[in-house]
Amino acid sequence: MRANQLRLWFASMAYVLVAALRRIGLRHAQFADATARTIRLKLLKIGALVTISVRRIKIAMGISLPLRPRVRLAHALLFNAAR
Repeated sequence: MRANQLRLWFASMAYVLVAALRRIGLRHAQFADATARTIRLKLLKIGALVTISVRRIKIAMGISLPLRPRVRLAHALLFNAAR
């Protein structure tokens, strides 16, 4: 019972985060009206190298990412909204 409740919480929080990403980070992109599944498949399921140090987390994406400008725009909009 508790495991199912935990999975439900994780799924709910993931949906809330994707909805916030769509509302804030993708409002000027082609994914402004996309479903959560489309955003996950096109933007979030990409190969990246994650390096964690004491003070920061670095995410290095490949140069050949076709949607790289949209990912950068979404990152900039999210970063400015968090300030």
